Amino acid sequence: MMAAFSMASMTDVIFLLLVFFMVTSTYVFPTALEVNLPEGSEQTPAKPSTRVFIDADGAYFLSVADAEPVAVAKDSLAVALTAAQALDSLGGIAVYADEEVAYGKVVEVLNLGAANSLKMVLATRPGAQPAPASTPVAEQ
Repeated sequence: MMAAFSMASMTDVIFLLLVFFMVTSTYVFPTALEVNLPEGSEQTPAKPSTRVFIDADGAYFLSVADAEPVAVAKDSLAVALTAAQALDSLGGIAVYADEEVAYGKVVEVLNLGAANSLKMVLATRPGAQPAPASTPVAEQ
């Protein structure tokens, strides 16, 4: 007489693992600040993992790879950006500025990058594509 193999314990283990991963995945939070980006019509496929955030209050934050953004003083921003660029495989830095931030603050960060030979891109949220201009038909 042959003993029968019961799959009941195997299915219990699978369901327990399923419940475990469903519960733990709800605790994953995105590592980003609340920054309301301005709209832009052109988007670049390059997504640098080094990010500079300028929030609505004008405070600077730096995030390298998928790390939590860390507050950085304006005086030490150039040194931190130069060190962070070396860790980024794309060699670029994305600037996420809230739409309430004064234009001058964004230009200061971009100038800081240019002065240190850093490749920087300005992040925007995708906007509505502009409608193509209709060409008038010449009457004959």
